[in-house]
Amino acid sequence: MRIFAQATNMSTNTTRQKVKFVLNSTRQRRLLLLLSALIGLLSGLAAVVLKNTVHYTNELITRGFNFEEGNYLYLALPLVGIGLTVLFATYIVRDNIGHGVSRILFAISKKNGRIESHNMYSSMVGSTLTIGFGGSMGLEAPIVLTGSSIGSFLGRRFHLNRKTINILIGAGATGAVAGIFKAPIAAVVFSLEVLMLDLTMVALIPLLISAATAATIAFFFMGSGVLFSFELIDPFYIRHIPLYMLLGVFTGLVSVYFTKMTLLVEGSMKQLKRGWIRWIIGGVMLGILIYIFPSLYGEGYEFMFELINQKIDGLINESLFGDFSSIWFLILFLGLIMVFKVIAMALTGGSGGVGGIFAPSLFMGSIAGVFFSKLVNQLPFVNVPEKNMALVGMAGVMAGVMHAPLTGIFLIAESTGSYELFTPLIFTAVISYLTIMLFEPHGIYTKRLAERGELMTHHKDKNVLQMMKVNRLIEKNFRTVNVNGTMRDFTKEVAKSKRNIFPIVDDDNNFYGLIFINDIRNIIFNTELWDKTFVKELMYTPQVMVDPDESMESVAQKFQDSEDYNLPVIKDGKYLGFVSRAQVFMTYRRLLREFSDE
Repeated sequence: MRIFAQATNMSTNTTRQKVKFVLNSTRQRRLLLLLSALIGLLSGLAAVVLKNTVHYTNELITRGFNFEEGNYLYLALPLVGIGLTVLFATYIVRDNIGHGVSRILFAISKKNGRIESHNMYSSMVGSTLTIGFGGSMGLEAPIVLTGSSIGSFLGRRFHLNRKTINILIGAGATGAVAGIFKAPIAAVVFSLEVLMLDLTMVALIPLLISAATAATIAFFFMGSGVLFSFELIDPFYIRHIPLYMLLGVFTGLVSVYFTKMTLLVEGSMKQLKRGWIRWIIGGVMLGILIYIFPSLYGEGYEFMFELINQKIDGLINESLFGDFSSIWFLILFLGLIMVFKVIAMALTGGSGGVGGIFAPSLFMGSIAGVFFSKLVNQLPFVNVPEKNMALVGMAGVMAGVMHAPLTGIFLIAESTGSYELFTPLIFTAVISYLTIMLFEPHGIYTKRLAERGELMTHHKDKNVLQMMKVNRLIEKNFRTVNVNGTMRDFTKEVAKSKRNIFPIVDDDNNFYGLIFINDIRNIIFNTELWDKTFVKELMYTPQVMVDPDESMESVAQKFQDSEDYNLPVIKDGKYLGFVSRAQVFMTYRRLLREFSDE
């Protein structure tokens, strides 16, 4: 009876634990949904505030200016704006506030979803100063960082686990994009593609809630002013599909140029060690480019809308070049705009400005589409609509630069309010993506992180290995033996040890080799050899060793190649301990359970 009672109590306790777990899990999911709605609300408001702040800042400082008159203040405005941004980041925030999306990816991959709280406002202030004064970047990345920071802050405030915090970060990014463009589906796809969140119902529902909430808030406060919208006039014809496929190749090559030139210019700017030198050189060069090509000023959306509607006012400084004399002259300057837009954007960011590549990629895509259509329309019997080409070109460049074809497809589809261009959007975006993949396996957001091994991916096994650190897995309960000792000294250590492998070191802990007990089992009990045989004669030097700073992917590969169960960890010749196959596997399984869905 006593045994039966104990068994009954154990069963009752187990049931209570399961019920408690289910209740806690249900509460956490409800909390996740509520927080997603709150994050969508705050992200949408942030998008509204930032858009209006930049608009009125720009309107205030450019009131009365006219490019056609050759106003030289445009040479100085970007320099002033970037300078104010650098002062704000250096002396008030005291942190780097640029490269918003890359910072989010780094936080997800390496910081357990922790984004510094100042990013809830600092990127908005920095981008207002930069872009409001003419910096040639976009507002999307700063507002995405703002939304993600809100998600990270709330997740940590409610002591949620890493996986849930990452979902809230995605909800913030989704709300920000939905608030800027009023394109909730594209916003959700952006978080899944670019932030590489898992496509599961656990993650998808919060993203949808945030996107819908943010888009509603943005529309409520700004109405049609928030819409990144275009009206389709010309229909899509099947006979134009080959041209859209060629446009995909062209935009893919444009994306290659965009990525490589951005990294080249920003890398060159980083080589200038003094911040004020970067600011002056970058600001002055940017001012000159904007003076020559007014369309490079700010985000460029106004010029982009006019170009798509076949207006070319503000393409160049007409006081320098006069009016366009021929179609070939226009095509030439459209090509120059594509060349210099990337340089202007990279100079803005490299000299200390704050902004993103979202708007520049859309700008470049529209230019690429118009350039390509005007070029092919010079051929006999070709008459492809320029506006359609411009819209599809935007999706093509976005797909290539950001490695996000679905985001480009759905953003343009939602912006036109129609899926009539869906087929050419798919052809162009996919071909552009495949084209750039031949040259760049990583998007512009992820390239630097991937090179440093700091990028989280959709592959769970790689993600789990990235979360594991060698120095946290080192086992130090191995008895060391002095390299100058005898077998008698060795047997004394054997008697005290619970392991079957012994590292050989000197008095300064320098590593010499190993003794595996099974290798000397046949002579270890021969006492006559104890004082005649030295440790040096018994040890061997392992072919495979591990550095404490090595990646776990590399360590896992070494275990697979060597088939060893324990690998010595050596740093600068010093013995630190061992990593064991069993410990690595056990830690891997535990992290995999945490990383996977319930």
